[in-house]
Amino acid sequence: MKRMFIAIAALVAVPAIAYAEDPIVGNWKTELGDTAAIAACGGGYCITLQSGKHAGKQIGTFRGKDGSYEGKITDPSANKTYDGSLTVSGNALKLKGCVMMVCESQTWPRL
Repeated sequence: MKRMFIAIAALVAVPAIAYAEDPIVGNWKTELGDTAAIAACGGGYCITLQSGKHAGKQIGTFRGKDGSYEGKITDPSANKTYDGSLTVSGNALKLKGCVMMVCESQTWPRL
């Protein structure tokens, strides 16, 4: 009985394994100076503007991991949605959106 108690106490004392968030999660500064929050949602990640003219609007949904993501990005001013990709390198997020054969990109720093 005493051995069982010690074994249970030892298991309880083991710290929980900490899992790091994916590098895309966090707040980013858009090229217009607004804050965009990226958080886990629906098995992927959503981008929601936190400040500026379109605050509260979700402008993107992406899937991926470890710094490389694919999905959809919306230009909130034109209200048009494009196929896009995101890559995270350190504290920089590079977005690329394409329609037909025309692509544009932006780089957002982490806040």
